[in-house]
Amino acid sequence: MKRTTAVLLAAGAGTRLGLGPKALLPFRDGTLLAHAARQLLDGGCSEVVVVVGAGAAEVRATPLPPACSFVENPRWGEGMGSSFAAGVAAAGGGQVLVALVDQPGMTSKLVARLLNSQQPGRITAAGYANAFGAHGDGSLRRGNPVLFPADLAAAAADSATGDSGAREYLAAHRDLVDVVDCSDLGDGADVDTPADLHLLEGHPA
Repeated sequence: MKRTTAVLLAAGAGTRLGLGPKALLPFRDGTLLAHAARQLLDGGCSEVVVVVGAGAAEVRATPLPPACSFVENPRWGEGMGSSFAAGVAAAGGGQVLVALVDQPGMTSKLVARLLNSQQPGRITAAGYANAFGAHGDGSLRRGNPVLFPADLAAAAADSATGDSGAREYLAAHRDLVDVVDCSDLGDGADVDTPADLHLLEGHPA
């Protein structure tokens, strides 16, 4: 298996949630950030680059495994696109798995499935068929995490703008994307608003 750097996007201020950076939300025996980092490493990623922005000092103080490092995005307020680009640049030009810190349902098994499913020269994305991702016809909705080979990660980062991250690049290059069904391992839901806080209690250890 190729060496994979996980880029964990954790720079947002959590404005819609109103509780500060979501990376610091309590989850299980620590924080969402600590949980996500552990799952990425346990799933087979070699290292984790955490992109920080809002509350950077507090987020950096989170105890993480030695294979984790931080990169600060001074342009985090412009949206997820700049954080995506900063993370890919910090990954050093290798294969990149991009994940979001506010998805408590991301597990090591889900990460491992994506890594094991990747085909050469292809982008591999988690797909979900449930309340958060169903189209009503049994098809899957592309979600996160997303695994990029080095050259396509760089291309996606070059085109990332605003708050869309790699969404526009992926939509424009659907022929390069393999969506892997992960519905049995997670729901693809993220914690965005107070109505989503139940997600922090709804995932078994």
